[in-house]
Amino acid sequence: MTTDPTQVFRPGLLQGQVALITGGGTGIGFGIAELLAELGAHVVLASRKPEHLDPSVQSLLRRGWKASAVPVDVRDVEAVRAMVATVKAEQGRIDLLVNNAAGNFYVPSAEMSPNAWRSVLEIDLFGTFFCTQAVFPVMKEQGGGRVVSTSMTLHYRGWPLMAHATAAKAGIDALTRTLAVEWAPHNILVNAIAPGPIPTEGVRKAFAPPANSGVADVFAETEKKLDAHARRTIPLGRMGTPRDIANMVAFLASPAGDWITGGIFVIDGGEWLAKSAGWGTS
Repeated sequence: MTTDPTQVFRPGLLQGQVALITGGGTGIGFGIAELLAELGAHVVLASRKPEHLDPSVQSLLRRGWKASAVPVDVRDVEAVRAMVATVKAEQGRIDLLVNNAAGNFYVPSAEMSPNAWRSVLEIDLFGTFFCTQAVFPVMKEQGGGRVVSTSMTLHYRGWPLMAHATAAKAGIDALTRTLAVEWAPHNILVNAIAPGPIPTEGVRKAFAPPANSGVADVFAETEKKLDAHARRTIPLGRMGTPRDIANMVAFLASPAGDWITGGIFVIDGGEWLAKSAGWGTS
């Protein structure tokens, strides 16, 4: 069961706020942008792939919401600083930074190249730090702000073939707790979210059967396989949605999050606990 967000958050809850979302053009990032914009925030979508930005911004604008875009490679500290300066100049403030840009792929640790290791660490961990550091003076000057970074649960129990991603996300957890304490005197709240399996395009490709039938049939079979996997491995019995993740970001951005900092919030239907206990593996 999913909940209509209009029954949870009052209209205009984030009116007047500016939210900068890296990796905001697709997947979870765009789901977060949709809800924040729906609640009245001006959302700024950032991505190193400009082709992801314009269609997403136009989708938000057509619904009467406030949105803009800025291209950035979060691995490039100067590009990140330029992005933040642009948003500050155009919008006057940055109330919320969502560090959602990420990259990962499966590779045996013994065979991982230095470039493979470096690429994921630079996008996930370095990028999170560069963006967070860049918004600090803006948030300090305006009297406060909020940062929400995307972690995951894989490093809680170990995940073969994902050493680069688990190391990066563990670093994000540590960074979150450190900055939460260090920046609290400036009223800058720093938290992280740890999403479970969300059927974005990449996940659907992993579950897709061979494309030997019609597109509709392949899609239906993929959804059936995803549903069966969720019922077998996730205690709540379904895959998550971008809106499930967005709801937590909106909560943290709202006045309800005023005394919450240094938290890492797992949003996965109980999946990581079940796998740790060996539940649903047969």
